[in-house]
Amino acid sequence: MSATTFEPRLGRRTGHRTGRRRVGGPILRWAGIAVIVVYCLGPFYWMLVSAFRRPTDQFQLSLLPHPWSTANIRAVFKGDVGFQRALLNSLIVAGVTTVVTLTLAIISAYALARLDFRFKNLAAAAIIATSMFPGISMVVPLLKLFTDIGWINTYQAMIVPSMSFALPLAVWNLASFFRQLPRELEQAAMIDGCTRGQAFRRVILPLAAPGVFTTAIIVFIAAWNEFIIALSMVDKKNMQTATVAISRFTGAYGFDQPYGTQMAAGVIVTVPLVAAVLLFQRRIISGLTAGGVKQ
Repeated sequence: MSATTFEPRLGRRTGHRTGRRRVGGPILRWAGIAVIVVYCLGPFYWMLVSAFRRPTDQFQLSLLPHPWSTANIRAVFKGDVGFQRALLNSLIVAGVTTVVTLTLAIISAYALARLDFRFKNLAAAAIIATSMFPGISMVVPLLKLFTDIGWINTYQAMIVPSMSFALPLAVWNLASFFRQLPRELEQAAMIDGCTRGQAFRRVILPLAAPGVFTTAIIVFIAAWNEFIIALSMVDKKNMQTATVAISRFTGAYGFDQPYGTQMAAGVIVTVPLVAAVLLFQRRIISGLTAGGVKQ
């Protein structure tokens, strides 16, 4: 067979194989995305569906409630449950934790990113090491300490331990972000007459707003979802957070498991976080990726 007759056949066979690869690639990619979405959103979907079932239909396996009912949601906000107060407590604890953590983290992260001082690497390693301790290992020492100083059943007993976990994460995230900002910006500001502090407040901090905003969202979600510390440090009903209140729900008779009410309360606690992430997703993504390009 001559070369002129062989080449077109080879080209057709090669093109056919390439076409199959082009078709198979997107299918596998979308299949992988579908598996991840189902794995991540499946539990939340089942929680949402269970929240709108009637209390007598909680063990149905249908994909949609039939009939739809808001009895579980109404039960969450009954007067004797106190869930409104628990939501307010969670908002106070998470809000104060976020504000104080960001204030300390911005200062610490800027010092680690820009200043040169002795034991700088040791300090950075110590900050990261503190985040490695499991929360349960700190419960007993903190419980003894807070009992001695009279902090049990107070907001600070939940805020301070939450900061011990959120602060290392915030410092590490912001320090990485500050390192990507060019030093020439501060130098130019100081040449124009600014002190280092003024250059930081007027030049660096506005540029770091996406990273600060992203860190604030992460810290707030971590503090909002915190459970073990709030459960251990508070035993008064009017001081418990929403996560603790959900775990202490009782049924109609005081001893049965109120699955529907817990599912409805879980939806109420989760939906604001999901809405915030969807609303600010562009800011969050820009904050996570802004430091990815070397200046």
